[in-house]
This record gives sequence, structure tokens and C-alpha cells, in this order.
Amino acid sequence: MPFHRSAVRVRAALAVSLGAVLAVTACSGTGGNARVDAPEASGDGVLRVGLILDNTGDTAFLNAPQLAAAKLAIKDINAAGGHKGRPVELLPVRQDQETAEQANSLAAAKADVVIGPTDSSHAAAAVDVLSNARIPLISPANTAAGLSGMASGGYYFRTAAADVAQGPVLAKLAKDAGAATISVLHQEGSYGKDLSAAVTEAAQQSGLTVLPGAGFKPGNAAEGARSAGKAKPDAVVLIAREGAQGALAELNNAGISGSRIILSDGAFARYGSGLASRVLDGARAVVPGQLPTAAFQEKLLGVDPSLEDVSYAAETYDAVTLAALAAAKAQDDAGRSIAANLIPVSGGAVSGGTAATGTGAPAAPCRTYKECLGGLASGPHVNYDGESGPVAFDSHGDITTAVFSVFTYGPDNNPSPTGRETAGQSG
Repeated sequence: MPFHRSAVRVRAALAVSLGAVLAVTACSGTGGNARVDAPEASGDGVLRVGLILDNTGDTAFLNAPQLAAAKLAIKDINAAGGHKGRPVELLPVRQDQETAEQANSLAAAKADVVIGPTDSSHAAAAVDVLSNARIPLISPANTAAGLSGMASGGYYFRTAAADVAQGPVLAKLAKDAGAATISVLHQEGSYGKDLSAAVTEAAQQSGLTVLPGAGFKPGNAAEGARSAGKAKPDAVVLIAREGAQGALAELNNAGISGSRIILSDGAFARYGSGLASRVLDGARAVVPGQLPTAAFQEKLLGVDPSLEDVSYAAETYDAVTLAALAAAKAQDDAGRSIAANLIPVSGGAVSGGTAATGTGAPAAPCRTYKECLGGLASGPHVNYDGESGPVAFDSHGDITTAVFSVFTYGPDNNPSPTGRETAGQSG
């Protein structure tokens, strides 16, 4: 059965006030940097994985694919021998609790690693608890750019790319289509401001001329659209969330439509009759991640036959698998050991060097826990590239290679997948 990957349509609900996040976490962590420490083994021999599911209301549908993916990853890990011959355990999930309460419950249950949360604005609450307990947190869905600088003592990672990673891809789509000039129309707020700056920088570096752009508030995009129309750019990059449909209508009124429009992930949607006929005919949009393979979808369905969406499933699966590989490399299930080995098993880099080899070149990619485990048996280095694509954590715990699916709109103003782009250096 076909699944939906619809996480983008709820990104507005997952927005974050980064000032609040960074203020809360200023005192988080235990000092030092767990990502590069060399801790002594201190685990009890059982690798325990916790999962924070923080979605409620309209976003509650995001819980099911993450839970199914975590269960599937642990099933595959245990089929390959588990951790040091013992089964990896998934701790009970407590969706009825707030994020901090879930984190405290998982710490009390002796979690060695925790996967989650979904909402970027909830990252601080989880990190504040878990970093002090020396438990790494790997989010499959946090995308707020400012989280890269969050103080966590080195215990925070994410398998989802930061929003700004799509900047070079949006600029590339414009240039590949023959544009020599672009304007950027962005919705006000941290998402729009940060991504607009990333697009502008990438466009200028690629030789495009960036004409004056504009910001707008939802429902009030007319002036910005008219400004873009007067500038007469070859293409307009629209960076928006809940204000996207109104902005598209105003761009059409200003004479900009069809293939001249490129949409950020937050603006991606099936617009259909919500816009005038053919307004988006030929327009392109990006969505984070690669479309899940049929084989992966089938395996997820085997875990949860009622599953209807795969948002963040691949990123969750990879987060669990990477944690198990980090424990395998360390031959220890303690949180400190996992945090210290996540960068190496991802093929990532620290301080300009490659953690996996120390020579500047990562090991050849391995695609599954079983395959990577075999690599660890024959040598000290592996480079896991999973269901979500390459990971390659950097010194901030961010992925350095971001994969994006490209969609092209038809005359009915609805999108179809037409390609894939990668931003960052391959890892």
C-alpha cells in the first residue's frame, strides 16, 4: 500500500523559539563534550532504547511511524545478534506524559539512549534531563537551525537535517532551470529569516543575481509579491508555512506563476482547487529526506498493519541503528560510550578530520546493522548509510549530508515526485 510522507504539512506546528531553547539549555550537560570523550566502559550489558513521542492533536499521526520504525530497527538488530549476544530492549512509551516527564521516566528506567522528540521546541526539555543523566538524545525530526548551538554536553544529535540545509538545493533548482536572477519571498519568523539568508548566500555563490526580496506576515503577502513582480526575476523562491497559499495567490496576481516558482519544504502541499487553475504548473518544491523504498514500507507494515504515514520513520530507524552500532563499536552500552561513538560509526567528522578513519576519508558505506557489525568485526571503522540516506554526524551532532526529494507541480496544482538532490558533503 502507498504511504504518505506528510510531515511537512505540520512543520508550522513544530516551530520553535530558539532564544527560549538556548536559554533553557545554557546550563545543561555535565561539562566537557561527550561526542569526543574516551569514557571507560560502564554499561550493565543490556542496551535499552527509549522513545519520546511528543505529538498530540493534529500532529498525533506522527507518533505511529516513529514507534513502528523503532520497533523494526530493534527487531533487525536482534535478528543480527543484538548487543553482545543479548537482545536490545525498547522501553515502554508514555505518550500521556509531557516531554520532560517522559525523559525522567526513561532515565529512571535506565535508558542508554533516547530517540526523539519530534517538536524542535521540546528539545530543550528533553536535553535538560537526559544530558545531566549522561544519556544521548537522537532526534529524528528536530529541524530548527539554532539547535546546532544548543548546550548539551555533547549528548544531542539529530538524523534530520536543519531547515537551512535546503538553501543550496533551492538555489540549485533555480539555476538548473536556467534562471540568472532570483528573488526570495519569505514568511516572517526564524524559519523564513534563516532559510532566506541560506538561499541568498547559496545563490550568490553559484553565480545567480539575487534581486531585492521581501518578508511578509501570513495573510499579508500582497506588498511583497508586488515587489517581486516589479523586480522581474527569472524565479521566485517562496519560503513559507501557513502563509504559503495566500502568498502564491498574490504572486499570481503579480504575474509570477508556474515554473518561475520554487517552494521550500514548509510551503509544500497539495493545493488543487485552492488556487486558480495552472498557477503552479511546472513549479518545483523540496521535501526533506528520500522517499522510502518499497521494501522498507513493507517491513514497517509488518510491524504496524494500520500504518498510513511514514513521516520520520526512516530517520527514527537510522537513529536506533546508529545507537546500536555505537554501542557495538565501544563494546559497551552506557550512554557516554554511545555518545562518544556516534560520529565514528556514521562516517562523520570532528575538527576537520574524519572520525571514522582519521585520514580524511570515511570508510565505505554499509547499509544495515548486520553489514556494519561485520565491518566492525574486521576493522575499527564503519560508515552507516541507512534508510534516510547518508548521515555523517559533525561536531555539533548534525548530519552533514542532507537528502531532499524534489516534486514538480502539474496543471492541477498538485505535486508529483520528480527527482532527488543532496546538500552537503557526502559521508
